[in-house]
Amino acid sequence: MQKTNAMRMLDAAKIPYETLTYTVDENDLSGLHIARELNFPPEKMFKTLVARGDKTGPLVFCIPVAGELDLKRAASITKNKRIEMVHVKDLLSLTGYIRGGCSPIGMKKLFPTYVDESALQFDKITVSSGTRGAQLLLERAALLQFIQAVTAPLTVK
Repeated sequence: MQKTNAMRMLDAAKIPYETLTYTVDENDLSGLHIARELNFPPEKMFKTLVARGDKTGPLVFCIPVAGELDLKRAASITKNKRIEMVHVKDLLSLTGYIRGGCSPIGMKKLFPTYVDESALQFDKITVSSGTRGAQLLLERAALLQFIQAVTAPLTVK
């Protein structure tokens, strides 16, 4: 497998990670499908969502793959009146990544990033490698520090 931008950035920062590969199903790009494919606990697998705040502009959220982003709570946490998800057609030009392969590591710019507080209960979590077909398993603390993330309650309860 070719190194992704996220992998190259982690390598340069000397942050260890493990690559978990899976077969891509174009009809089901969901994180739950990936968790099943990898036989990996879905609560430890985080999907990356990109939104736009009415005051802040682009925002990145990492939440468990089975979770749903609470838009009102996310707006409040990020000091916005409202946020809306970035349209999939704008994802590549904004982040450098495509749907199903969006990593919080190595976007075109370092956007304000928020990780669901549930990540704090795990030593290691996975995020996308920046391409479909691979997840990165790494130390949660190293990831949060590297992407300068804030942890907060982000999912619908």
